[in-house]
Amino acid sequence: MNKDQVKYIVIHCSATRSNTSYPGWQLDLDHRARGFSRAGYHFYVRRNGEIERLRSLTRPGAHVRGYNRCSIGVCYEGGLDEAAHIADTRTEEQRRSLERLLKGLCRAYPLAIIVGHRDLSPDLNGDGLIEPSEWVKACPSFDARQAYSHLCTGRRLG
Repeated sequence: MNKDQVKYIVIHCSATRSNTSYPGWQLDLDHRARGFSRAGYHFYVRRNGEIERLRSLTRPGAHVRGYNRCSIGVCYEGGLDEAAHIADTRTEEQRRSLERLLKGLCRAYPLAIIVGHRDLSPDLNGDGLIEPSEWVKACPSFDARQAYSHLCTGRRLG
């Protein structure tokens, strides 16, 4: 994908418990078991802050139906607390790594904006807003648009 094609940098969570390890190789195997050719995300950020490249940036992702050809997918390990409830489980290491990764992606794709997976849910009532009752998923378990809006100066989501 060239820099003008990418409109979104989409943040995801792995929807795994904060007390359970979920390495990138396991995520890749799980995506393959679902029929993907490989993991659908371009990047995966582990709890310790390690950033794994899962898919080439030259290939569209497989992470948001209808948006894969115009987005980069970034997933962080976690998103559920120890009792499997939706929670922002990003560690300090993940927060630092995500910010560093996203800054680089914003430079590489200057027309892009950062959103969460949930922000690309359909507007079911047609009021121009994606409200929590319309989210297909709560992913990434925090408001990614608000958290990272200062990083990309690209276009604005309507």
